[in-house]
Amino acid sequence: MIDPPMLRNDCFALPPGVDWVPMQDALAALAARMHSVVGSETIALGAAAGRRLAEDLHAFRANPPAPNSAVDGYGFVGPVPEGVTDMPLAEGRAAAGVPFEGHVPEGHAIRILTGAILPDGVDTVVLQEDCTVEAGRVAFRGPLKRGANARKAGEDVAAGDVLLSAGRRLKPQDIALLAATGHGTVPVFRPLRVGVLSSGDEIVPPGSVAPEAMRPGQIYDANRVMLLSQLAQWGFEAVDLGLAPDSRDGLRALLDGARGQVDAVLTSGGVSTGDEDHVSALLSREGQMAHWRIAIKPGRPLALGTWGNLPVFGLPGNPVAALVCTLLFARPALEVLAGGTWFRPEGYMLPAAFSKRKKPGRAEFLRARMAADMRVECFASEGSGRISGLGWANGLVELDEQERQIEPGDSVRFIPYAAFDG
Repeated sequence: MIDPPMLRNDCFALPPGVDWVPMQDALAALAARMHSVVGSETIALGAAAGRRLAEDLHAFRANPPAPNSAVDGYGFVGPVPEGVTDMPLAEGRAAAGVPFEGHVPEGHAIRILTGAILPDGVDTVVLQEDCTVEAGRVAFRGPLKRGANARKAGEDVAAGDVLLSAGRRLKPQDIALLAATGHGTVPVFRPLRVGVLSSGDEIVPPGSVAPEAMRPGQIYDANRVMLLSQLAQWGFEAVDLGLAPDSRDGLRALLDGARGQVDAVLTSGGVSTGDEDHVSALLSREGQMAHWRIAIKPGRPLALGTWGNLPVFGLPGNPVAALVCTLLFARPALEVLAGGTWFRPEGYMLPAAFSKRKKPGRAEFLRARMAADMRVECFASEGSGRISGLGWANGLVELDEQERQIEPGDSVRFIPYAAFDG
């Protein structure tokens, strides 16, 4: 009589006798293997948002370039003591772009507008709302410190300062800083080209077949459009490599065709141990497999390897696991390949609004969202096929490999989706 194993009824349980790689060890090994694979180009500053800097950039000019007024008012030499101060007004005024050319005598004040360079003899400004002007004189109440309502030259950035470091993904705020300090063009890395393919004879492109015409067992391909959209949001050039059939020869042809077309590949499906799991088998036998059995949930079947010199991230087929593994493994690795730096997404310790019995042995990531009371709610199901939970959530709760009983009010680490934007 055949003697089967004891019933476990837990597809996520780690089988005995298998060398499972802790998630942090897998991430460290992956980080050590990554390096930039893209060239650089110089482009106009206005087109640089979202691109990654190829060089450190220095300020050509200080910001502000000269001392200037922060308000509309009257300028003079400070400080002034407590009580009423009454000064004669000098002839003329200082305005942004139209500086006062003369010298303001000590004990005199001059009309000055916001952004105007402080005239010679002025280091302090009083707001016009605090002044009374009559018969060529200005009166206001002190005290005012020397330098009040005035900006110093270079108080933000001095000429020659390092503004931004190579690898930084430029934000609109960075564009403003570069413009203010004299940059009209910037050296940036060329966009990383990332190919996405799905595998499986059961997969059907969305919109290609009406629901009523779908054959038994067929499913629409949610992973490829999800991953292509996510890559584009991160500033990569997302390339659709199509569908790979459940055929080793077909998959090999697609991977061979991707060489020279893309810089990295994301696949979904075909990375477990089944008869039709050709991604893991092909990488193991004809490519290079770095990691496979990683102790995480969701996403235990995860293939990290190379096809020639092409990095391949073999993601699970279930949509939730595919996205979680993309966030955790592919995202920081792709950043390095694109010329950026490896990063760990920033998380926050927040009180839980749920209960959970956490088993030992693997790291777990739960679809979660931060409620109005700053507590973290979790999606009702942990099933990797429940795509609706991805949109319901606005982040992930990270639980390490340790056993734990979580009750409402306990602190958990919450990682917003936005933390993966870099």
